[in-house]
Amino acid sequence: MPPFTQLALTLAAGVLLDRLIGEPRRYHPLVGFGRLAGALERRLNRPAFGIARGALAWSLAVLPLVLIALWLRQQGGGVALATDAILLWFALGARSLVEHAQAVATPLQAGDLAEARRRVGWIVSRDTAALTPAQVAAAGTESVLENGNDAIFGTLFWFLVGGGPGTLLFRLANTLDAMWGYRTERYLHFGRLAARIDDVLGWLPARLTALSYALLGHTRSALHSWRHQAPAWKSPNAGPVMAAGAGALQVQLGGEAPYHGQMTQRPALGTGAAPDAASLVAAIALVRRALVLWVALALLAGGLVWGLAHA
Repeated sequence: MPPFTQLALTLAAGVLLDRLIGEPRRYHPLVGFGRLAGALERRLNRPAFGIARGALAWSLAVLPLVLIALWLRQQGGGVALATDAILLWFALGARSLVEHAQAVATPLQAGDLAEARRRVGWIVSRDTAALTPAQVAAAGTESVLENGNDAIFGTLFWFLVGGGPGTLLFRLANTLDAMWGYRTERYLHFGRLAARIDDVLGWLPARLTALSYALLGHTRSALHSWRHQAPAWKSPNAGPVMAAGAGALQVQLGGEAPYHGQMTQRPALGTGAAPDAASLVAAIALVRRALVLWVALALLAGGLVWGLAHA
C-alpha cells in the first residue's frame, strides 16, 4: 500500500478513535507535558539570556518526545501504524471541543446564564463572571472557531505531512505557545521562540481552516471578512480563522471583552447580528462539517494514490 494511502486510512482511524472514545479522562499525555513544561520554565526562566533560555526549555520539552516518536515510526509494520494512530488520537481534540462548547450552548439556550458563564470559563481566558448572554455566546463561538484550527485541522494537516511525529510536534508547540507565548514581563523574552514557532507551524493550516469555514458557510461574507478584518487581529493565524468563521456564520464577533479586570477593545470580526446560543450551535456544526470534509478529502486523495500505484 502506498505510504500516503496508509496515512490517509490511519488518519480516518484516529478521527474515529477520537469520536468513539474522546480524550483520556485520566493521565492525559498533554497534562503530563504541561507539568514538564511548567517545571522547565520555573527552572530556566531568568532575566539574563531570556530568549536563549526559552529556546533551551522548548528544545528540552519537545525534541526528545518527537525523536522517540520518529524512532518508533521507523520500526515499520504494526509499530509504525500504532504510533501514528495513537499519537493522532492523543493530539486530536474534536470530541472534547464539541462537548465543551455544547456544555455552554445547552444552559444558554435554557436561559441558565450562571451555568453558561461557568462553563464558558472552562474554555476561554477572559473574565466570565459578568458576561451578558451575547458575550457568553461570543466567547464560546470564538473559542470553537479558533480551537477548531488548533485542536483539529492543524493537527490533521501536520499528521498528513509527517504522520504521528508531525502531529505531535504541532500539538506540543501549540501547547507551549499557550503556556509561554504571552507579552508579559515574565514571558516576553522567554516565550518569544515558542510563540514564533507556533506561528510558523500554524500559518498554512490556519488558512486552510479559514478556507474550509468559507466553503462550508456563507462563502462571500467569509472571504470578505477574512480579507478586510483578519489583518487587524493581533494573531497572524487566529485572525484569518476567526474572521472567516464569523463571516461564514454571518455573526458579529470581536469587540469588547473583559480580561484581567479591564475591558479590552478588539477589532470587529464578521458581519450580521450579535451572537446568541444559536450562533454557538452553528459554529459547532460548521467545525463538524469541516472535519467531515477533511477526512473525505484525505481518503479521496489516498484512494487516488492507490489507484495510480496499481494502474
